[in-house]
This record gives sequence, C-alpha cells and structure tokens, in this order.
Amino acid sequence: MSAAAYEFAPNERPQFPGSPYTPVHSNRRRIAYAGVGILIGACTTFTNALVNVNAGNLAGSLNLTLAQVSALPAIYIAMNATGNLSLVRARTRFGIPHLTQALMGLYALAAFLQLVFPCYATAIATRAACGLMAAGLTTLTVFYFLQTLPPRARPLALVIGIGVVQLGTPLARLVPLDVIATDSWHGLSLIELGVGLLVSAAIFAVPLPPTDHTPAFEGSDLITIGLMVHAFLLFCIVLGEGRLLWWTDRDWLGWALVAAVAMCAAAIAVERVRGRPLLYTDWIGKGEIVRFFLISLLVRLALAEQTYGSVGFLTSGGLTNDQLHTLFGYVALSVVLGIVVACATMSLKSPPYQVLAASLIIALAAFLDSRSTSITRPHELYLSQSLIGFGTTLFIGPALAYGFLQMLRQGPTHLVSLIVVFSMTQNVGGLAGSAILGTAQVVYTRAHAASLGEHILASDPQVVARIQQGVGAVSGTLTDPALRAAQGTGRLGRSLTAEASTLAFDDVFRLVMWASLATAGWLAWMIVADARRSRLNAEVAT
Repeated sequence: MSAAAYEFAPNERPQFPGSPYTPVHSNRRRIAYAGVGILIGACTTFTNALVNVNAGNLAGSLNLTLAQVSALPAIYIAMNATGNLSLVRARTRFGIPHLTQALMGLYALAAFLQLVFPCYATAIATRAACGLMAAGLTTLTVFYFLQTLPPRARPLALVIGIGVVQLGTPLARLVPLDVIATDSWHGLSLIELGVGLLVSAAIFAVPLPPTDHTPAFEGSDLITIGLMVHAFLLFCIVLGEGRLLWWTDRDWLGWALVAAVAMCAAAIAVERVRGRPLLYTDWIGKGEIVRFFLISLLVRLALAEQTYGSVGFLTSGGLTNDQLHTLFGYVALSVVLGIVVACATMSLKSPPYQVLAASLIIALAAFLDSRSTSITRPHELYLSQSLIGFGTTLFIGPALAYGFLQMLRQGPTHLVSLIVVFSMTQNVGGLAGSAILGTAQVVYTRAHAASLGEHILASDPQVVARIQQGVGAVSGTLTDPALRAAQGTGRLGRSLTAEASTLAFDDVFRLVMWASLATAGWLAWMIVADARRSRLNAEVAT
C-alpha cells in the first residue's frame, strides 16, 4: 500500500510522528496484520530468552565462566532499554520500512557471524543487536495491532501488543535442550538466524501502511544517546554480575556504578538545557508520573519471582529445562488469558485497578510458592506460576496505557520520554529484580546453613546414622575407611546445604509476597486519595 495508490483521509493520518497511517482494511487484511503482529510479538524476546534460560549450559560449551555469560543478558537489556532514544525519531526520519530492514539486517548479520565464528565477541555483538531489534519490534507489534482493530478499539493495541511480547520467555522454555545444543550450540545460532529471517519475511509479506518522513534528529541527540547507552551498559552489567562476583568483592563494580550515575546525571543536565529534548525531564519529574514509574518498577521487580525465584528453586533441585515444558505451557496460556482479561476490563479509569489486581495476584502466587519443600516438583507450581503469567499481562499493558493517557495531555513531543522511561523501568527492573532476589537468596542460604549446622552434633544418633548411610552408599567403590567416612560426612553437608537453599527460596518468596502487598497497599491508597481529591474538586466547582 503506497501513498500514490491510495489517498488517505484526514482521520486516517497518524496521530504521532513515525506512526503508520491507519486506513480502512478488509477483514482478510486485518487477519493478516493480526497474524504478523502475533508472530513479531512472540519472536521479539524469544531468542534472547533462549540464551537466558540456557545460560548455564551455554557457558560450558563456549568455555566461559557463568559471570561472563551473565553479562550477555545485561548487554541485551541495556541496548533494549535505551534503543528507543534513537529509534522513535529514526522512524520519523527514515520511515518504518527502512528502519525495520536496517534492524533486521543488523541482527541477521550478527547471528550469521555468531554461527560462522562462535566466540564471546560475536555473542556480545548478537546480544547487542538483539536488544536493538527487540526495542524496534515491540513498537512494531503495537503498530500491527493498530491496523487490525477498528478505530474505537485501537487503544487496546497497546495492551495486546505489549502483552504478546511477554510470550517470548515461556515459549523459549518449551524448546528442547537437544535442539538448541546441537553441534556445540550451533542449533541456537541457527534458531536466532532463522527467527530474524522469518520476521523479515513476514514484514515484507504484510507491510505496514506508509508514514510521514520529517526531519527529527539534532546533533545534540548524539550526546544524550551516547551518555545514556554507556550509562545503562555499565549499570546493567553491575546488576548482572554483582550477585555472582559478589557486590563488595570487586572494586570495579563500584567504580562502574559511579560512572553510570555520573553519565546519567550529565545526560539529564544536557536535556534540561535543550530546546527540543529527547527526554522531558520536567514532565518525568512530576509527582504523578514519578509514582506511576515507581509502581511499574516495583511490580516488575516482583515479577522476578518467576524468572529467578521459582525457576531457580526448581533448577537448584536438579531439574533441567526439559522437565519444565508442561509448567511453562500453562504459563504461556495464562499470559494469553491475561491479555484477554486486560482487554475485556479496559477503560479510561481501569488501569490503576488492573495494576492493583496484578499486584495482589503476584502476592498470592508468592505465598503459594513460599510453602515449597525440597521435594516440590513442577506440577505443584502450576497454579502459582500460571498466576504470575496472568498477572504479568494484566499489569504491563494497562500500565503502559495509563502512561500513554498521561502523555496525551502533554502532546506527541513527550512520546519518546514515555517509551524510553517505561522501557527502562521494565527491562532494568526485571534485571534488578533478579539481582535483588539472587542476593537475598545467598544471604538467606548462609543464615539457614549456619542455623542448621548448629544443631548437627557428632554425638547425635541421627547424625551418626545419616553419616553411616552415606558411608554405605560408597562402600562398594571405596575401601579406605577414612575416605568412606569423609564421603559420608560430605553427603550430609550437601544435604544440609540443599535444605538451607530450599528454606532460603521460601524466604525469597515471602519477600516478594510482602513487597507485592506493600505495592498494592500504596496503589490502593493512591486510588482512594485521587477519588477523594476529585470529589472535593467537584464539590468546590458546584
């Protein structure tokens, strides 16, 4: 569809710079747009999730440490969180087709290089390109659903588009490990390359309507973009590495954090003196907007209960990703159900209530998980993890819609500010949630191990019996009595550590529960206060 072949009516023009026109489509074309939108949304985070959920196995195949592999998701998140600083204006300047071709070409090239030259450098390049691609495809998913929906229902495109993107992680959990690990992990590289080419083909097959091309960039944009990208790279690497290298054991973690804060401050200072800034810091600093972003950040922190908490708990018990397929099949279905419920209950006033409900649902899920034991298996977490998946899409779409409504009061110039800051809260919030819960789990494990160790006495008959069981298990392979005794004691120590880890994860789940309840309480207080303020204003007006 081109401007030369179709004359667009005034009501079909885009409301925001860089958005596509929205002409009347046939039902067949609407279905095509919906199908491509679902495909793009599901693929947006799918390939990065494949790396995340298989990080431990990937480290060994590339001869890397776990800390080195953990830097890869951090690089992805940093590029994804800051990508829209340039992409929103790039869509206005170059148009959606050209920008999409550039992003997909960059990602496909990086994936190809990783396939041909598998090493840490190409893995870093691929994750950086994937982060930029995901930033562009998230918005593109929303654009495709804008073409699908009738004019009155188009606000739901935000809820559906951002919700479909959440399918990437549960779908990645459904991919068998032997498919990914084929031929020294060439299977993973082939999947990444294939996904990039598949999305490109779908976009070419069902292109979006055109958009207006207008000058958008300013020379000073490069200063802000450069400072923010480097700041978030450092910040995300600190969050990704801190709990593995431990926060106080590496001086460079502290210096990297100082440098990140300094560069963020410099970027904000530059933006405050610009006539046409990328980030409208005065608007971002308003009390209502700050509260919105803080609540969005807190809920995203709590959602790490699934990405780190429950999965970490199960894998610490010896389960592999292949044993979690059914669990994450239910999670994927719950994500879809959350999108449906969010759309069905959406209105101008509903987002705060939907986010409140999502916070309470997350708290309930964390409470159910807090009763886990060392013999808990995936089927016992079907309900709790389905609740987390449901709460994810019940929260994220309405939260973005609420921010969008606040942005509309200021005009389209504030679109970049909304998208960038919301993306930062969600991406960095997820990474920070894993870092916080991981740190808490280590601290709790040490405390429980010390507490359990105090009750292990050599004179205790039960302790002696457990050691003798361990000795009996290795008596057929070891003849030295001293070695058998050491093995028996070691087995008891490993059992103690495993039990301490289980108790620590239960504490982590309770921490998430209380944090979610506190967020829900704060949000409920805000809802009541806003209702009271509106009532008083109405009384004064009359």
